[in-house]
Amino acid sequence: MTSLCSLNAGRRGSSSRIWTSLTQMKLLVLFSFVVSVAHGQVRYSIPEEMKKGSVVGNIVQDLGLDVKRLKSGRARIFTEDSREYIALNVEKGTLVVRERIDREELCAQVTPCSLHFQIILENPMELHQVDVEILDINDNAPVFAKNEINFQISESALPGAKFSLESAHDPDVGLNSLQRYTLNPTDNFSLKEVAGHNGLKYIEMVLQSALDRENQEELVLTLVAFDGGSPQKSGTVKISVTVMDANDNAPVFSLPVYRVSLLENSPKGTYVATVTATDKDKGTNAQVTYSFSQSTGKSSDLFHIDPETGDITVNGEVDFEKSKHFQITVEASDKGGLTDSSKVMIEVADVNDNAPIISVISFSNAIPEDSPPETVIAMLNVKDVDSGENGQVKCSVAVDAPFRIKPTSTNFYSLVTEQLLDRERVSEYNITITATDDGSPSLSTKKTLTIKIADVNDNAPVFQRQSYTAYVLENNSPGASIFAVTASDKDSGNNARISYFLEDALVNGVPASAYISVHAESGEILAVRSFDYEQSKEFDFRVRAQDGGSPPLSSNVSVKIVVQDQNDNAPQVLYPVQTAGSVLAEMVPRSADVGYLVTKVVAVDVDSGQNAWLSYKLQKATDRALFEVGAQNGEIRTVRQVSDKDAVKQKLTVVVEDNGQPSRSATVNINVAVADTFPEVLSEFPDPAHDKDYNDDLTFYLVLALAVVSFLFIVSIIAILSVKCYRWRREWMFYKSGANLPVIPYYPPLYADVGGTGTLQHVYNYEVCRTTDSRKSDLKYARPSTDSIISLDSTGTHTLTHAQRGKLSVDSDHQQKPPNTDWRFTQNQRPGPSGSE
Repeated sequence: MTSLCSLNAGRRGSSSRIWTSLTQMKLLVLFSFVVSVAHGQVRYSIPEEMKKGSVVGNIVQDLGLDVKRLKSGRARIFTEDSREYIALNVEKGTLVVRERIDREELCAQVTPCSLHFQIILENPMELHQVDVEILDINDNAPVFAKNEINFQISESALPGAKFSLESAHDPDVGLNSLQRYTLNPTDNFSLKEVAGHNGLKYIEMVLQSALDRENQEELVLTLVAFDGGSPQKSGTVKISVTVMDANDNAPVFSLPVYRVSLLENSPKGTYVATVTATDKDKGTNAQVTYSFSQSTGKSSDLFHIDPETGDITVNGEVDFEKSKHFQITVEASDKGGLTDSSKVMIEVADVNDNAPIISVISFSNAIPEDSPPETVIAMLNVKDVDSGENGQVKCSVAVDAPFRIKPTSTNFYSLVTEQLLDRERVSEYNITITATDDGSPSLSTKKTLTIKIADVNDNAPVFQRQSYTAYVLENNSPGASIFAVTASDKDSGNNARISYFLEDALVNGVPASAYISVHAESGEILAVRSFDYEQSKEFDFRVRAQDGGSPPLSSNVSVKIVVQDQNDNAPQVLYPVQTAGSVLAEMVPRSADVGYLVTKVVAVDVDSGQNAWLSYKLQKATDRALFEVGAQNGEIRTVRQVSDKDAVKQKLTVVVEDNGQPSRSATVNINVAVADTFPEVLSEFPDPAHDKDYNDDLTFYLVLALAVVSFLFIVSIIAILSVKCYRWRREWMFYKSGANLPVIPYYPPLYADVGGTGTLQHVYNYEVCRTTDSRKSDLKYARPSTDSIISLDSTGTHTLTHAQRGKLSVDSDHQQKPPNTDWRFTQNQRPGPSGSE
């Protein structure tokens, strides 16, 4: 009796025993689970051949977890083999049978037969060992390899002679395996069980009484093999014995057991051993033939024996990982049918022929650059199927990488960070993990993992310059681009997406946003208004660059805008002062010499630089030979001696021009009187009193024209109102006499045809702005107004809205022809007392 499940030390429990009764065995087959948990390991026991979906155990309860933890940790099963017989139901937290489990196919004769796998959890990473023992059920009957066994036995065979029989094969184990044999009839032979060193039982047929060929030439026996299951199963084979003529000496091996050692992977034909048997008989009865016994089984396929010499050689692939030793039964037969048997024990020596295998259980291919040291990146399973030193494995990574391999348990390792990471320095690592065994020569396996470093917003934007200075011409167009600032960010993605903002600041007492704006994406600086050099020659502000990280980082830079002058101002003449109401003249005595200073033209230009450099030249003069103007100082001097023939009245026109591109200029008219006395001057220039009379007459005519226009406007309004009242009264009369007239739809008071499809016409609004100058009058057309509708009241009088009266006034005004554009500015000159030129 054996325990179905062994409990780990430190856990209280009980073991279930196998009962011998049929009822107890059926209950055990239907459902037998024993759970043990200790040191993070769970062990279950289940019978083979369970249906798919059958529950193995409640892993959540046994591990002290909950279903939420399984889901959040993305629980899954990792097996070192390719097939998964057990599945994890994350929703219920149970282990279930995924596919049919045949213990004989899975483990053959190995006991106990267990499935080993791990349950992996993440966030944080956990590893739980799970062992599921597969219990055998009696689902296989003993089977013989052949249906009939033939023996040729000499009649001279002595009682006690042994004949090896082929053992039956039952894949089951324990009580369900092969238990006993029976032989019928037992007149001449009996059965003897022989236990091998590996625990297997072999049977031999032993001659109990001498054979008599003359009495019975052939014997037929039945060999039955029984297992210990319930119900019991059996297998039979027929044994035919042919009695041969006398050969009283059987071959005898030199050794009962031959022991040899053989390296795995030995090539075909490699010598293993030589067995030797001798026969005391002579002649053909002494000739010995060697062969493998039928009880050798499949091992005979891996080796070959020379029937004449007894040399055993390799005939197949010998793999230490599949079988560590072989037991071969060799038979020596003479010509008379006598045989002897011997055992050949072959121990297979391991060779380092398997490289380690690296399996990635869990892997995070991207980690943040601010991950602390000892952050787990991957979990690995490394194994080597060799044994001894050949199966001892060491894991390592490159020494220059900021990572290291950390062992967690047997055959399991973690790849962790060793120091802080910097994505801006290295954004991606190709980590080569090397697993090397301790064999000689050693074998190794490499696996490369690519790890990307995820960006963290740890770098603020940086401008290309410490400060910027830009130049812009005055009188620029609003919205014009001045220049652009540029910043860069070493981060990536949104952390490197830069937006530009204008810092709050005052420029000449107003916010900087009233002068310029900054494009948020490109950093382009745009002018909000037109700059005037004469008002502001330069101004400073700051631009902030901010990334899209969380939290965002920013930096700022100082920007100076220098406004450059344009020649947008014409020179202004300060002297002589030009007046409209009087005539001023400069007097030059007739005795004036050459170079006499008549006057000086004084002018200024508010521009700067060469745009303010002024030059003077005489454009027009009554006598060009008499006067000249200084090009730089504007001084008007005589060129020659004044004579009596020169006219008293001299008129000069001086042009003042700046040096801009294009240049601008101003003109000034100067009256010069060539006379020695003041009465002479008055006789040449008109009397200002005449101009005053002319201005008085002009004012009178303007007032008269305004009065006439106003009168015509009022008359037009009265006429339009009269027509409207007449039409309204006639419609009212038709309404009163409605019994004698055809039916006309009636619109109630204040009815408005909003949809625009009725019988009433739309009324339009106009806004009129009038001035005394008809050239500056303005007319504004407005959309149709649904309120501007002629309405009927109970008195039967017409009611005009303000919009209608405005429309009538506009119509009357538009019939007025505008006056002559020059009539206010016509000026007549009357001759003075001395006559006109």
